This record gives sequence, C-alpha cells and structure tokens, in this order.
Amino acid sequence: MPVLVTLCLLCVGQTFIKVEASHGEKNKSNISTVGTSIVERDGSVPYPSRVVAHSDGIGLNDSDCERQWALQAMKLPIDSDLYQNPGNQVQVAVLDSGIDSSHEDLQGKVVMEINLTDSPYVTDINGHGTHIAGIIAANSNNGLGIAGIAPFSQLINIKVADDSGKVYAKTLAECIVRAVQNGADVINASIEIQEPIPELENAVNYAWGKGVLVVAAASNHSVNPVYPACFSNCLAVAAIDQLGKIGSLPHTKDYKYVAAPGDSIYSTRPNNQYGYMSGSSCATAHLSGLAALLFSIAVDANGNGKINDDVRAAIEAAASDVAGSDIKLINAASALNRIINIRRPGSLSR
Repeated sequence: MPVLVTLCLLCVGQTFIKVEASHGEKNKSNISTVGTSIVERDGSVPYPSRVVAHSDGIGLNDSDCERQWALQAMKLPIDSDLYQNPGNQVQVAVLDSGIDSSHEDLQGKVVMEINLTDSPYVTDINGHGTHIAGIIAANSNNGLGIAGIAPFSQLINIKVADDSGKVYAKTLAECIVRAVQNGADVINASIEIQEPIPELENAVNYAWGKGVLVVAAASNHSVNPVYPACFSNCLAVAAIDQLGKIGSLPHTKDYKYVAAPGDSIYSTRPNNQYGYMSGSSCATAHLSGLAALLFSIAVDANGNGKINDDVRAAIEAAASDVAGSDIKLINAASALNRIINIRRPGSLSR
C-alpha cells in the first residue's frame, strides 16, 4: 500500500507542495526523493548563572534579523555567551532535499554530505533543505541575512528527498541510522509519513538508544498521527503562527507535542537567496536549533551515559503555555536555565 510521505513545507510564497511516495513498490524504493560517538562533556565549560531573553535584537548585526519574529517568540537569549560562544561542538543532521553549502550565510557549516536519492546532486535544487538549514545554523553576526538558532553548530547534509521533493519511508529510516553512525547529536526530520512503518520506528529507537535526539514535524493540517513525530522516542513539534494559533493535531492525550514558530519564516534559499516559508518544517528546524543549543552545555544528570533525555526534559519542562491550547511553546531561555540549574544549582530563572 502506498505510504504518504510529506516534506512539511506547506508554503513557499503562494506555492503549496505536497509530495507522495510509494513504499515497497520496487527495490529501488530505498533510494528516495524530499554507533554514534557521544561527545564527552566534562562540565568545565564556562557558563553564566542564568540567561535572559531580550526582545530588541541587541547583539545581532545580521542584515535581515528583524524579519525573524521567531527569535523573540521562542525567547532566544541572543546576548548570552551560550548563544554566541557555546561550550561543545554539536552536529545536526538535516534529512531533507539537500543543502546549498555554498550559500553566503552557511559558509563552513556543512561538514559531511550523504546522498541517498536518485538525484546526481547532493546540493539542494528543491530549496526546502537549505531553508531548514538556515533556520538551524545560519552564521550570526556576519552582517549577512539571518541568524541561526544554533549558529555554532555543524550540519550533516543527508539528502533523503530528491529534487522534486519525493521521499521513501525506508530511506528515511536508513538516513536516521546513517546520521547516528556519522556522529549526529540532533536529527532534523521535517517529513510526515502517514503510517507507522516498523523500520522507521526501529531507526528512531536506535537513535534514542545511542543518545541522539530525533526532532520531527507533527502535521498541523490533520487529526491523524504522522510519523516519525508520533513515535515515543521522537520529539514532535507543531507550528504556531504569529497570533499564537496552532492548527489541527491528533489527540494530545495520546501524543505529546511542543510548538515552535512556523509561520512566515524567513531563511536561506539556494544561490545566496532568502525567502519566506510556512509550515511545521520550519517549526521543526527551530526546535532542532534549540536542541543543539542545549546539547552544547548539557551534562548527564542521571548517569545513564547520554544527554538526549536531559535535553528533551529541559525542552518539555520549560515550554510556555499557549492560550486556548494544551500544546506549549518552546522557551529557549527557560530551557537553557534548566540545564544551567543542573550544572549550578540555584540558577533557574524564567
């Protein structure tokens, strides 16, 4: 039976994109269209007693950062040393349509590229992946374009969607495993699959067991669950707009989500371009960026040898109430302070 796979790009300007792919139709279906090394953290990296979210853009000279309403909405502490000069290097795997690594605002960000599609190009022809990459990790304070949520982070470009945006479910599972094996701390999957494919759940569980956090898009336009977002070991994120509204979601008593900005998000596009995009793809990227920020300072609080659980707990506990919804909006400053509080008791502050 065909499996619906969607790159969660809902809108580029006025162009709406929804793509389908068949799972298991032919051997080639595992080439699709759009043990990790845990970094040892010794707790010696300098950090402040707490961080505070500013709303006036102090400290950023990126030419278009005023277009990034999400920075304020998610309370990103852009003036903090933890944003400007975090302690540990973090790698984020972007499983998407590729990344234009030559983009002026993504210089030096992509450290590895893997192409599991039929496309002859590992770079981004579609445009979706480059937009996601910029939200997560665009260079900040370089006088150009935008500021990424985790501008210090490195990116692993894993092309799972071809140039038309087509994705196969089994290939997505393979990409998750490859990301883990190549050192990813965070995996961004801005992709929706309508059925709980066993191979995909196994891949998500494998990543979680290796200390890696998979962040995936929850559909904002369907009450049916989508995957990998609704697997228990995946952190699911829904998109919220500038008015604080969230679209339709599966019953939250059965599935747990957080929300992140996903409406009219300005970011990088191929060929040194920039543009707006809306959808849960963008929300996923904002959450992946926050996760990377937390990974850079987190320590293993419970002694299980991993910090993905500490990072997830901080994100979920710190999220702020959204009027009229039981979904909570991510709060970067509060999440960072929760991690700081573990490292230095008494520093927690909203």
